[in-house]
Amino acid sequence: MTATGCVTNNEGLVPVLPPIEVQRVDAIADQLPPAIAASGRLRVGSNPPYAPNEFKDENGTIVGFDVDLLEAVGAVLGLTLDVKETDFDKIIPAVQAGTLDVGMSSFTDTLEREKSVDFVTYYSAGVQWVQRAGDDVDPDNACGLRVGVQTTTIEDIEEVPAKSEACVAAGKPPIRKIKYDSQDDAANALILGRVDALSADSPVTAYAIKRSNGRLVTAGGIYDASPYGWVIAKGSPLGPVLQQAVQYLIDGGQYRAIAEAWGVEAGIIETSVINGATQ
Repeated sequence: MTATGCVTNNEGLVPVLPPIEVQRVDAIADQLPPAIAASGRLRVGSNPPYAPNEFKDENGTIVGFDVDLLEAVGAVLGLTLDVKETDFDKIIPAVQAGTLDVGMSSFTDTLEREKSVDFVTYYSAGVQWVQRAGDDVDPDNACGLRVGVQTTTIEDIEEVPAKSEACVAAGKPPIRKIKYDSQDDAANALILGRVDALSADSPVTAYAIKRSNGRLVTAGGIYDASPYGWVIAKGSPLGPVLQQAVQYLIDGGQYRAIAEAWGVEAGIIETSVINGATQ
């Protein structure tokens, strides 16, 4: 990106994790599907940048809260991660086709998505709007405003369109939804005045605000909290194994330690489930 003062996802905000001991747990690892166990790896699809969950560091390596947590799960299972950068809208089809074992890209677990794939939940996030410092944007009264979203996210597909439809139903102008390929692009568009607000998941907006040096602030509170889940093939025996591994880390405290290192502890969960969508 070339615009002056823009925010990028590799500005030295990769935390140094405290020493976290995670060892293979035979009782869980022995339940792995034989082909995955034999390969010694999980083939993972991810779509950066979506900091702090998955983004590239200055060396081009995909890092983030999601990555650290799934690597800890891999350690419980005696597996290493083979993370492949993948277009967001191609991750679920690749998992369905069997060319990826897991989709790791801040997927919101929804009832609609559960029709085609399963989710192993590991976090709870809500929708949060962001505005420029000094502006007064009301997410519940944003008719006629330009709102940035990352393409194919829940905010793009469901949340902003629903708000726009409510505007039209009330005889007001619709929200002008502006789609971007990345959250970086959306945040920079807001800083540069190309949109009036942006809507994204709460850990993402918190991270964008942190990097903006006071230029961006929240607009309204967090709402519509839903679980994040790792995507796996429908009915795959890998699901229960991943769920047990996450729960092991939750119970052992390693999960909280990883979340706190990334500053996302507000959304930690106590119980991991398979398919935890409520809407």
